[in-house]
Amino acid sequence: MPTKTKNPAAPKPQAPKIAKVKTVLVSQPKPERSPYVDIEAKYGLTVDFRSFIQVEGYTEKDFRRQRIRIEDFPCVVFTSKNAIENFFRLAEEMRARISEMTKYFCSTEAVANYLQKFIVYRKRKVFHGVKSISELLPYFIKHRESGPFLIPCAETGGQDAATVLKEAKVKYQEALMYRTISADLSDLKDIKYDVLCFFSQLDIKSLYDNFPDFVQENTRIATFGKAAAKAVLDAGLRLDIQAPTPEFPSMAMALGEYCRIGNK
Repeated sequence: MPTKTKNPAAPKPQAPKIAKVKTVLVSQPKPERSPYVDIEAKYGLTVDFRSFIQVEGYTEKDFRRQRIRIEDFPCVVFTSKNAIENFFRLAEEMRARISEMTKYFCSTEAVANYLQKFIVYRKRKVFHGVKSISELLPYFIKHRESGPFLIPCAETGGQDAATVLKEAKVKYQEALMYRTISADLSDLKDIKYDVLCFFSQLDIKSLYDNFPDFVQENTRIATFGKAAAKAVLDAGLRLDIQAPTPEFPSMAMALGEYCRIGNK
């Protein structure tokens, strides 16, 4: 990895650098089906995957400091698989008895389906949105009197879910169950990639936690989402590839377009 000290006063954004790409590092775990297969073959790329962050669950002792009794909440709101895993882990560790009548409200169908690892799905009341937690607003209003609702979440809080529950005028409690920390990337110290793909502001934090003297030089940086893009610019780095856009809604598509130009 190249190296540089962050400039506390971020300079004006630099123009994107266009150059040939051979190697790419994606700051996520390797998926079962990579969306980068086509551009790897088309442009002769090597795409590696490595999560820059990891989830660390609260210990039972950490959680008990919040004085929350999981079994006292007949309704639970899940916005991620991590929330589900840590909810049931802590419930088991504390020997909390989860009622079969508990109602589960999940932000997406994928999150709802993940519940099947922990409950007999067909016997429970499970509600889910399609793309976001806001789609559950009618369900929250309908089941308002069933509460209070519990939001298992990271230590940064469950802001999106809390906002919707407030709108529905529902009683709720956030339960901090896990934290996101920087992964150990020390084995990448002497490895250089042409492009680094980031999906979260926490990826940028991890980059500097691991390589405090990071210098961008010829390394191109790609980001997905406004938060990641802002973190890159705030760090004084050059942002070369950005997604989503109307033309390129995915990271793979944006990277492919960049390679079409840069790999001529």
